[in-house]
Amino acid sequence: MSDCIFCKIAAKQIPSKMLYEDDDVIAFHDINPHAPVHFLIVPKQHIATLSDADDTHAGLLGKMMVLASRLAKEQGCAYERNADGGISGGYKSLINTGPDGGQEVYHLHLHVIGGAHPWRGAR
Repeated sequence: MSDCIFCKIAAKQIPSKMLYEDDDVIAFHDINPHAPVHFLIVPKQHIATLSDADDTHAGLLGKMMVLASRLAKEQGCAYERNADGGISGGYKSLINTGPDGGQEVYHLHLHVIGGAHPWRGAR
């Protein structure tokens, strides 16, 4: 899609602060972060919304979720069980779909958001 910002980032026509890239996906820091850690995982294939994905995209979607966990840990948002049995860390993974779902860029993307409870107002 010639007018899609995420297609342009994947094609290196627009710069980004890249975290990861392979043949299928790219991951980069969000330009307008909502938390200390906020990055996107974007398939290189243009899929407008999660609702446009089908069974042929199952492997790609699974890859995105597994990558989200790995990159979140690398960015300091590891979900861990402590020696005393407690739990610490973590992150939020989010896919907005359509206008009522808050989607602003119509190219499927997974937000990974972490830090000290960013969804509770801390920044």
